[in-house]
Amino acid sequence: MSKHVLIVDDEADIRELLVLTLLRMNIEAQTASTCQEAFAQLAERNFDLCLTDMRLPDGDGLMVLNHIAERYGNTPVAVITAFGSTDNAVAALKAGAFDYLAKPIQLKQLREVVTSALKLPKLPQSQRRSAPPSSSTERAANEAPRLLGESAPIQRARDMIAKLARSQAPVFISGESGTGKEVAARMIHDGSARRDAPFMPVNCGAIPENLMESEFFGHRKGAFTGAESDREGFLHAAHGGTLFLDEVGDLPLAMQVKLLRVIQDKKVRKLGDTAEEPVDFRIISATHKSLGEKVTAGEFRQDLFYRLNVIELKMPSLREIPEDIPLLVRELMQRIATQSGITAPELGADALKALIGYDFPGNVRELENILERSLALCDGKTLHEPDLYLTEARDAAAPITAGERTLPLHEYLDQVEREQIMKALEQTRFNKTAAAKVLGITFRSLRYRLDRLGIE
Repeated sequence: MSKHVLIVDDEADIRELLVLTLLRMNIEAQTASTCQEAFAQLAERNFDLCLTDMRLPDGDGLMVLNHIAERYGNTPVAVITAFGSTDNAVAALKAGAFDYLAKPIQLKQLREVVTSALKLPKLPQSQRRSAPPSSSTERAANEAPRLLGESAPIQRARDMIAKLARSQAPVFISGESGTGKEVAARMIHDGSARRDAPFMPVNCGAIPENLMESEFFGHRKGAFTGAESDREGFLHAAHGGTLFLDEVGDLPLAMQVKLLRVIQDKKVRKLGDTAEEPVDFRIISATHKSLGEKVTAGEFRQDLFYRLNVIELKMPSLREIPEDIPLLVRELMQRIATQSGITAPELGADALKALIGYDFPGNVRELENILERSLALCDGKTLHEPDLYLTEARDAAAPITAGERTLPLHEYLDQVEREQIMKALEQTRFNKTAAAKVLGITFRSLRYRLDRLGIE
């Protein structure tokens, strides 16, 4: 089935160039020289893509973009901007453009943009909003990442994700730890034209600085001591797909310079190699820190910040969506119980009230940890407030000062739990039944804790 593209440009030579290029790609093209001509063409037939100039005699490319978004939402739009008109390109991307082309048009880039845009999935109107599955059976059949909740902030986030999926623009995801930033990034990737290519998540804060260049760029055999074979880096591995830079604010300044050059040149040279290789990936970045403050403090390059933060997606904290907690608890409890091979207990009214009133510094991730621990230790058919151990969680998450706890919340709780269990075991000369009585828990609960904490 032939694809159809609408070209909107008031310069006849540009229209001719684009038509000839598309014909060589076996793509049919219709042309218009004004906004009104474009609107008339759109009313007559369906198009798989629109290429529009930003400057038109009776308006601009944003008018065409908005017209298509309102009436023909499945048709992606790529805008053509004058050389050096970065502001126009950014404005178009923020308005929902799939991508942009700068004049003079490079035919290689044109072909890449057209090919990618034509791969976008067609979404019926009823499915444009990515609502959570409605039943446990549907959840089991669909393992794609999703955002649970029906509150206004979550609905806005889902709508924004659906819009961003139909774009090539760099996205910066902000929000507290545990709010689902990687889930959002995966949803953007899965709904994009790059969905069949790799999604490469990279935790920038977890890579030692001396290994960072090798991890990102890869290396040739013998490039340095210990390089016993060729190795592909993250940037090569993400080729054709999406590179997700989590905690991007932790990148050292020297690495920021190298990453900026890759973004600009779209080329990568492995350590120990003399040749550069082209790479093509979309960047989605995230951090729970304020990149703006790091720029002001001189800890993050302003030019890289503007490259990454073309469009921002803010993920709401759990404190902002308390009305979603009952739904989240039900979904998470069912998921945990299914994975553990147990029957999910009922949730007592006191437990639900306690969860709604809890401030969740670790957000959804902390809620999941609390429920996972509670379900593993629950001996009855109903989960009550004491079974949640919220007091211990709140104490562990309290503000700390220099020299005090520096571990993440779940690791700190595990450490405290391990210490208490070891004390009880030593007190009872490692009689597990007696230790369980000292701790005030069942033998089954103690056995679970010993297995989970790796205590033999």
